[in-house]
Amino acid sequence: MDGKAILMGVVFGIIWASAFTSARVIVQYAPPLYALTFRFLCSGIIAVVIARALGQSWHLTRGQWAAVVVFGLCQNALYLGLNFVAMQTVEASLASIIASTMPLLVALATWAFLGERLPPLGIAGLAAGMVGVALIMGARLQGEVDVFGVGLCVISVISLTVATLMMRGASSGGNFLMIVGLQMFVGAAALAVPAVVFETFTVDLTWQLGVAFLYTLIFPGVIATLIWFLLVDRIGATPAAVFHFLTPFFGVSIAAVLLGEELGSLDIVGVLIITVGILAVQLSKQKA
Repeated sequence: MDGKAILMGVVFGIIWASAFTSARVIVQYAPPLYALTFRFLCSGIIAVVIARALGQSWHLTRGQWAAVVVFGLCQNALYLGLNFVAMQTVEASLASIIASTMPLLVALATWAFLGERLPPLGIAGLAAGMVGVALIMGARLQGEVDVFGVGLCVISVISLTVATLMMRGASSGGNFLMIVGLQMFVGAAALAVPAVVFETFTVDLTWQLGVAFLYTLIFPGVIATLIWFLLVDRIGATPAAVFHFLTPFFGVSIAAVLLGEELGSLDIVGVLIITVGILAVQLSKQKA
């Protein structure tokens, strides 16, 4: 892992973590599924236009088309869609903590169901991560928290875990920005129907909504996704996943600074334990 890869990973981690705060702002002023559908549509158009200008083709390989469909459905429609709905009642810090467990879930699934060897350090990391989640959830459930919203966050991270397991290595072969754009269109198409059926299109036009939407559109929507594809292609999925350990720390920090969300002592301890657990799992895989 060279210096460029480390820089890419850190930038990805910060942007990815910040998306929970911007999403929390958006859903306070606009219906979540409509907002996300429009975001995917705009992000897709931007990515495809730039990709074509760079000479990238939409004649993809079978594996790349599979990545477009699976990531469009699992990452965009399910993972982000459920998170956006949940964050009408769930704080951005809690949503980011739940989402940050994805590397732990991937490691657990590959160990339990796919027969991949996990060294003692990795097993210890899994155990630590579960303890950290238990601490945070135990503290939050004793206070005022929307259990249904938390359940949506849990389902969303499971869907992203499934997509990650299914698509390991399927995005190789170039045309990365085109893949990003096309999977945005899949997400938009998948969310358009439930948006029309379940939501009323009522938007409170404020400067906060405008800033949050533009930020989400450009940075998490296009730039972070592109960085992730490039990073995986550069160093591989397992080493790249180590940068997800930045999500819980940056996620709660950004939410605390920008939204004023309060963090209890158990939240802080839990985040640190989860972060160490994710790092231990990823380091054990690189050494295996």
